[in-house]
Amino acid sequence: MWPQQFDYQRADSVEGALAAIGDNGKFLAGGHSLLPAMKLRLSTPDQLVDISRIDALRGISRNGSLAIGGAATHAEIAASAAVGSACPALAQACGMVGDQAVRNFGTLGGNIAHADPASDPPTVLVACGATIHIQSVDGSRSVGAQDFFVDLFETDLQDGELITGISLPDCSDCQCAYIKLPHPASRYAIVGVAVCLKMNGGICAQADVAVGGATVKAVKCAGAEAALTGSSLDEAALAAATDALSDDIGDWLTGDVAYPEAYRSAMAGVFLKRAINAAKG
Repeated sequence: MWPQQFDYQRADSVEGALAAIGDNGKFLAGGHSLLPAMKLRLSTPDQLVDISRIDALRGISRNGSLAIGGAATHAEIAASAAVGSACPALAQACGMVGDQAVRNFGTLGGNIAHADPASDPPTVLVACGATIHIQSVDGSRSVGAQDFFVDLFETDLQDGELITGISLPDCSDCQCAYIKLPHPASRYAIVGVAVCLKMNGGICAQADVAVGGATVKAVKCAGAEAALTGSSLDEAALAAATDALSDDIGDWLTGDVAYPEAYRSAMAGVFLKRAINAAKG
């Protein structure tokens, strides 16, 4: 199947892109999610606005917090010293997206706008308390990652809005990790778990946990966080966190014939422990 006819325009500024998008347009950056959907006519825009060469959307900087442009590629993020220092879990997640060709062209903004439940970066963004920065012709706004991801392939992004950047708190004083159970063919996450642990004298002073892949969206896991906080991350705390995790993700679980909900739920607990061990080093 082939896409319906559409017009194409390359923008050289954010303002130009927003002015050109129209009522039924889509922004095009890497295109690895949008173009296959168009080919199958799951998405039928009549206008594509190419934002891949807008320099203002490509930067990565660290100044108190970590700021990443919406059109920064997965490869750029995975290789960035600033990301590796401030939020190593995000560098890990972006390094696991697709293959090298996908990472070289696919962008973080496009990835989260598509909101594939089996994608890797959203889980880290939710765990680490990222903020999504959005602009339209009517102005700009910011949304926390936990509120940005609404449901299966559904976000808070409205028609005509563009993700201009993503910011994250500096997590360099924490121990962070992202780990997943990859599908053997696609490498998408059957289960993905991100943790960010702030340790104080061997005690976990704060735990941030999110699960993706097993769920229709990346889910913040308050129960597991509470079980880990104040503990030495011993076996009893890990067991309590695993039990709590089942309730945290229960309403959001998804599955298929090969990997049903019960299996994904069990693997979420297994990979929570692995992520904690990886974060501890």
